[in-house]
Amino acid sequence: MERKIVTEARAGSYESNDLLVSIKPNDDKINLEIRSVVSDMFYNSIEKTVLEELEELGVKSCNISIDDRGALPFAIKARVRTAVMRGSKNEL
Repeated sequence: MERKIVTEARAGSYESNDLLVSIKPNDDKINLEIRSVVSDMFYNSIEKTVLEELEELGVKSCNISIDDRGALPFAIKARVRTAVMRGSKNEL
């Protein structure tokens, strides 16, 4: 099932060990922007986690921005999922 992002949405915070996820509609493709305090070591892991979660949720196009403060993978997944649900206004 494809899930379409229809409105801008956010999830998370700027607190230490958390992240802020912002998602916006885009009809073309997934545009991912990642800013992270641990980007030198974990950029690829963060990118993979976000893209896998979007795929699992059926999101094919959106603008998504990640502002990471050292969040663990389970937190990244939860924040992405919450932002997608808010932005798509659909239930899983």
